[in-house]
Amino acid sequence: MGYTPMIKQYLQIKAEYKDSFLFFRLGDFYEMFFDDAKKAAEELEITLTSRDGGMDERIPMCGVPHHSAENYIRSLIEKGYKVAICEQVEDPKTAKGVVKREVVQLITPGTVMEGKMLEDKENNYLAALHVMDEQTYGFAYTDMSTGDTSVMRIESSWSAVLSEIYNRPIKEIVVDETIDTDLKNDLTDKMQLTLSTVSEHIQLPHEMTPLLADVEDVLLQHVCKQLFQYVYHTQKRSIDHLKKAQVIELKKYMTLDMYSKRNLEITHSMMRNEKFGSLLWVIDRTVTAMGSRKLKKWLERPLLSRHHIEKRLDMVTGFYDQFMERESIRESLRSIYDLERLSGRVSFGNVNARDLLQLQNSLSKIPLIKQLLKEFNQQSLQDMADKLDPLEGLKKLLENSIKEDPPISITEGNILKDGYNEKLDEYRHISRNGKDWIAALERKEKETTNIKSLKIGYNKVFGYFIEVTRANLHLVPDARYERKQTLTNAERFITDELKEKESLILEADEKSVDLEYQLFLIIRDKVKEYIPALQKLADLVSEVDVLQSFATVSEENNYVRPTFANNHQVKLEQSRHPVIEKVMKDESFVPNDIQLDEDKFMLLITGPNMSGKSTYMRQLALTIVMAQVGCFVPAKKAELAIFDQIFTRIGAADDLVSGQSTFMVEMLEANHAIHHATDKSLILLDEIGRGTSTYDGMALAQSIMEYIHDQIKAKTLFSTHYHELTSLEERLQGLKNIHVRAEEINGDVIFLHQIHQGAADESYGIHVAQLAGLPSDLIERANQILTQLETKNVGNYEAKQQLEPANQAEQMTLFVEEERSLTKQPKEEENLIAMINKCDVLEMTPMDAMNKLYELQKKVRGMKGRK
Repeated sequence: MGYTPMIKQYLQIKAEYKDSFLFFRLGDFYEMFFDDAKKAAEELEITLTSRDGGMDERIPMCGVPHHSAENYIRSLIEKGYKVAICEQVEDPKTAKGVVKREVVQLITPGTVMEGKMLEDKENNYLAALHVMDEQTYGFAYTDMSTGDTSVMRIESSWSAVLSEIYNRPIKEIVVDETIDTDLKNDLTDKMQLTLSTVSEHIQLPHEMTPLLADVEDVLLQHVCKQLFQYVYHTQKRSIDHLKKAQVIELKKYMTLDMYSKRNLEITHSMMRNEKFGSLLWVIDRTVTAMGSRKLKKWLERPLLSRHHIEKRLDMVTGFYDQFMERESIRESLRSIYDLERLSGRVSFGNVNARDLLQLQNSLSKIPLIKQLLKEFNQQSLQDMADKLDPLEGLKKLLENSIKEDPPISITEGNILKDGYNEKLDEYRHISRNGKDWIAALERKEKETTNIKSLKIGYNKVFGYFIEVTRANLHLVPDARYERKQTLTNAERFITDELKEKESLILEADEKSVDLEYQLFLIIRDKVKEYIPALQKLADLVSEVDVLQSFATVSEENNYVRPTFANNHQVKLEQSRHPVIEKVMKDESFVPNDIQLDEDKFMLLITGPNMSGKSTYMRQLALTIVMAQVGCFVPAKKAELAIFDQIFTRIGAADDLVSGQSTFMVEMLEANHAIHHATDKSLILLDEIGRGTSTYDGMALAQSIMEYIHDQIKAKTLFSTHYHELTSLEERLQGLKNIHVRAEEINGDVIFLHQIHQGAADESYGIHVAQLAGLPSDLIERANQILTQLETKNVGNYEAKQQLEPANQAEQMTLFVEEERSLTKQPKEEENLIAMINKCDVLEMTPMDAMNKLYELQKKVRGMKGRK
């Protein structure tokens, strides 16, 4: 005995979508079977049942109602799964055997189109990657909801690819079948992406080839085809709103790798991984969803062209200088619908009448925005007004057709205005007059029968009927009334006269609804013709929104317009950290000056923890990012260079995903900066070397500073607790010592957060521990040890014993052992070092080397035994 025909059909379709949940339409439910059912029941927390499938064992089964399936689909998509929607594609009444079913759409994390599954202010990207070799990659990404598509050639390293992925909200990536397993694992495990594969042999549909019109590079053409083929395969419908692929030349933008974006908290805070506490949180005063998305794009790619930066700053200045006009612009923008995503919905065929009404209302605001932009003194804003097309033809079409308060459904009628279509008006006339006739008939029958409670009703099953309560049945005229339905407390009747009118009314209603649906589809197709113009308008409106946002936040927070130096110097007066000063609210943030030039391009910062070293470093980087996206900056005066890259190593955090320690992460990030920085870059290194032993850390820190100073000459801020490094100022001409000032008053340390010239004289480590709330007896003991270390020679074993009471010998070993290494070495160790130095390794045979190593090893073991 085999499976039933329906289960066989399910298995046949499921075989083509093995990596997806198959939502199999059965009546009013989407059903899932076998492993899909087990997994879906667990993920969605719904009941797992079973059914007879024709075999001896019952088949696992679960389902979700068709009308509420969107919420369940969204839940699966958010968890990284794919969902194949399988619908009935023939009328069950005419089907011979099992109703024909097909997958009509494959919904994946990167191809979501439904509004409820998307964040209004976030893009939702589907990406594609093609690996040419270890240093050459083709990378493309598109937002299906807006149609934006970008492609780039990455000629660097795999880490650069990961940075591009990290820097934007990519949910899914398409790769070819031959990609290396290690790279796959990075994409799925480290970047948390849904992975999809396509064949290397790509056949792009003819209608999608125009999307490659501006792409000449063969590698970029290949990765775009990879992307578009997947889109075509999954969507199975019109995708006319996709824009031509835009080639991004990375050399035109500042590079912000994933380390820097994370460490500087550009779009998300490190602690909570949310917008609050990030730079985006501070400067996002946009009032439209598409404006907020554009702001994020600008933050992802700060400009390198001084001309383009100044052009943005000119427009921000225009908005800044004219408050009243700017506020009017903001108020008008609040009424603008998300034109980008509306274009996608129109193309995709899931736009409704309410969407079009919102579009009409949005277009009605464009003439006012044009007029307001013309009132600004800034010529570039007036020029932008000339580019805004209010799309009068589309606006009139919608004004003449869509009713003021249409229903959500487009299949139930009542969405088009009277007067829009003559035939529709005729049907409506019959329907309305017929219903007036019904009301008149009800009054007439009440008078004729003398049944005051008589009423004429309607339902979809029985149509129109006359309802009489049981108490009045003796008054019913049997000759004219024909019994239709019996209820508990009443009887329902029909008359020949009512039958005749019912036929006319219902026919008119049915034809009216059908005609209205067909007319709406025609209107939607006409709107589709305006998609390119709508997308252009959306781009301009979102740009206006971001620029006014910059002006608004600049005025509110007392930011200043930056200027740009030709000699690549940085001079900030009373610079502030934009996020921290916002979080502090009423507390006053302590501003500081920052100066870097060609002669002194490296600052070595010393001072205690919690004094503000990291804040000082971050605020410089954030100021540069703000300036190069075209925003004013938090300072009294700002003269800046244009930086090609920003590299950061700030904060201590293990990379648990990769199993790497803090020190390894530290070294990897430092290495990344050293290999890619130029003399036009900014490097921020905070406490390099603290993850290893004191001598190792100090040696690495000094070596890194010397290398950057001598070989790269990048603008660099380097903070450290190794006070010994401050002596480098004497021989590194480009280095200058600065420190964060602190004062000790009555035994308490006060952090002034002020930057001063020269090196710090104390670290105040114990005071910081006290502020952190460590036990008072522990703090007291630490002060005792510190005093002894500062006044006694603890470089030998006997001196150590004086520090350590018998009951604390083991606990304190860690501290004194390190201190011993910082002082004079015992005689035996000096002799051992002398022996090693005398070895001429280049002249030794392998056997001689082994013998010498064995001899040294015996001496070391003997020393350990005596200790």
